[in-house]
Amino acid sequence: MNLENKVYKKLLDVPKGHITTYGDLAKAVGLKNGQRIIGKIMNKNPYPVLIPCHRVVMSTGKIGGYAYGEDVKTKMLSNEGVQIKNGRIENFNKKLFVF
Repeated sequence: MNLENKVYKKLLDVPKGHITTYGDLAKAVGLKNGQRIIGKIMNKNPYPVLIPCHRVVMSTGKIGGYAYGEDVKTKMLSNEGVQIKNGRIENFNKKLFVF
């Protein structure tokens, strides 16, 4: 299985209403300091409806980028019950999914 598919498969573990970080997702697939690689893989996600790349955020609590724009990412996360204020996840630690 190639790295992209491994990352997409692992991301399916993150339930609706929760988030993970680029770094945590990288570690979960065996990458050390692989945050940028994860970001690039998320940006190329061919199945954004099926593979929930919008649930991957920055470790600082900021929502981070999204191929379809940060407004779309914010709306998708909000629709799942993740509260966002000023581009940051509220109750970050409570919403963080640990692999």
